[in-house]
Formats: sequence, structure tokens, C-alpha cells
Amino acid sequence: MDPITGRIRVGIIGIGNMGTGHARHFLEGRCPEFTLAAAADTNPERIAWAKANLSPDIAYFDDALQMLDSGRIDACMVCVPHYDHPRYAIECMRRGLHVMVEKPAGVYTRQVREMNEEADRHPDVVFGMMFNQRTNCLYRRMRELVRSGKYGRIRRTNWIITDWYRPQAYYDSGAWRATWAGEGGGVLLNQCPHQLDLWQWICGMPKRVQAHLSYGLWHDIEVEDDVTTFVEYENGATGVFVTTTGDAHGTNRFEIQMDGAKLVAEEGRLKLLEYEQLEPEWTKTNTASFATVPCREVEVELDGENPQHVGVINAWGGAILRGEPLVADGREGIHGLTLSNAMHLSAFRGRAVEIPFDEDAFYDELMRRAATSRYGARKAAKAVFSDVSGTYGGNR
Repeated sequence: MDPITGRIRVGIIGIGNMGTGHARHFLEGRCPEFTLAAAADTNPERIAWAKANLSPDIAYFDDALQMLDSGRIDACMVCVPHYDHPRYAIECMRRGLHVMVEKPAGVYTRQVREMNEEADRHPDVVFGMMFNQRTNCLYRRMRELVRSGKYGRIRRTNWIITDWYRPQAYYDSGAWRATWAGEGGGVLLNQCPHQLDLWQWICGMPKRVQAHLSYGLWHDIEVEDDVTTFVEYENGATGVFVTTTGDAHGTNRFEIQMDGAKLVAEEGRLKLLEYEQLEPEWTKTNTASFATVPCREVEVELDGENPQHVGVINAWGGAILRGEPLVADGREGIHGLTLSNAMHLSAFRGRAVEIPFDEDAFYDELMRRAATSRYGARKAAKAVFSDVSGTYGGNR
């Protein structure tokens, strides 16, 4: 800790879109228990830009490990392309540095499982995952209502999340983007980790996944930009997840049907239809052929809080300094990635996939695609960086 201020000295690996956004949170005083002490990036142009536009006073490194070994930081944020998330998180843990990892946790569950196992070997390290959508009062309230048991079992879940539109210029802004070797996937791995995390956080994990993925359907890319997935839960409930980066004006509607209620989250509002009786009980006594369960719309109280990235970082600070709870423990990152990997594997093989699935088989399928990826040919392309502060959830 800083001996004068008592603040946590934090470093950032990767001064790209997300790393820059987090740097500004620290420099603008939104995370008062932290001091931005250092940043690392392999791109000298980004370091020069950061010195001119962020702060000339922090220490800059062209090698992340040098920063981790410098003694200048107590904690680190990992904001690099997806494949390297577990690698740098593990390096932080081995040095006793608290670590916050940007989503997704990694590209394949096998590497994330290794990261989680390393975290278990370092119980004094506070390991967090940047699931900033968990701070949204709407989704927190959905989880409370579903998990309360008041409305019985989940019967059906549907999430259409198609307001991720990205033009071709977005994919052309970095050589790693939308390639099997550089990014490891498309809309499921870049845009949707938040929704996949929320889906399982609120509704639980399904037992079976069958997915249809279209690769480069709407863009000149090699990974998926259109997805329709059907899942089955242990209790017989089913779910559908639809997403794309190809709809210019898309939809974000999350619906959960339960025995005793229907929840719909859309356009920042949470609608609750509460049934007078649980459907399995009502149907036993009903005698009218075309009747339906009486219900009423209930006003759902929300606390209005939605601190997003700043909320996750400040909770991380509280966990480091006072043992307070994280928004998301880093080990939880594997759950949404399990859904993503299962969807990919199902599409690769053209059939349903059981969860847990064969992690080695998924890795082999992914590496076959990475071996023929055009990432290598695009590495010389000049990267274009953007301000992500106004995007949904601050996504890359």
C-alpha cells in the first residue's frame, strides 16, 4: 500500500480500450481507495499516448512481468486479449498481487480451471472478475425473485440480446479481433460474457446445450456473429439464447417463466406478473377448458443503483482492505465460459452437448481452427482504439 495515503497501488496490463477506461476511473478519483501507480503495454505508441493523455507521472513498462516484479504495485487489472487473461492472472497470484480480470475469464475452460486452481493456492490474493452487469439493480432483483423460491420452479428462460450491433470498421480495428487465434471466438466470447454470466447466475446452469452458430454471416470475419441456442435444465425446463452483432437496431429482452410468475426485463424495466396461485396447484382444481391462472402486475422495487465498472473496482478495494464481498469472485468466471464453450462445441460437432463436456475435445476443435486463422497475416495491421465509456456495459 502507499505508505503516505494508505491507498492500494494498482497497475494495469493493457492500455487498450478497456484498460484506458479503467485508468480514467482511477485518475478521475472514482475509486478513492486506489492509486494508479503503473501500466504496461507492448505497443510503444500506446505508452506514448498514455503519457500524453492519461498521466506522465505513473510508471510505464513495455513488459508486464517487469511491472509485476517492480515492487510498485499491490494489485493489478488484466485488460489484454482473451487468451492471455489466465496467464497474467496466474503471474499476479504467484507474486502475491491482488488481481482483477476483465471478461471473459479466458478462451477455454481448461485454462480457466488452471487459473482457478492457482487462485486456491493463494488464499491471501483477492481475485475478482469484471462482471459489471451484476451491479445492475434490475438483474440483482431478478436473481432475488427467482432464487427466493416464492414462485416455484423455473419452467422456461428466453434471452434475445441482439443490440450488440458492430459495423465492419469495429472488426477491422485490431488484428486480434474476430479471429480464432487472436480472440478465440466472436459475439459469444466478446460481447456476451456478461449475459451468459447473468443467465446462469440468475437461472442456474443447464444440463444440455444445442447451438446453431453462423460464422461471418454479417461481417468479413472468421468467427460467429449470429447465434441461436436451445438449452435444457435438470428439472425439465428449457431456454433459448439468441444473439448477434448483425442487427442494426436490435433487442434486449430477458424473460423467465416460473410456476407462479413471469419476469420480463426489457428497456431498463423489470415487469413482474404474479399469479394468484402456483400453476401446478391451480390446474388441479380448475374446470374451465380455456381458463388461465389469474394474475396481477406487481410493481418491482429497484434501488436504482448501477455503478458498473466503478462498483466492481470499489468492491474489490473493500475486499482487499477490509474483507468485504466482491461483486464476482474470479473463480465464477468459468461458469459463463462453460456455456460459451458448450455452444461452440455443439456447433462444431452439429449435435447437443452435455454439461460438463469434454474440455480436451473442445480445446482440440478450437486449436484446429486457430491453426488456419488469418490472425497471423493481420498482425501488421495498425490497431484503432476507441472510447468505450458510452457503450453498453463498456464492452470492447
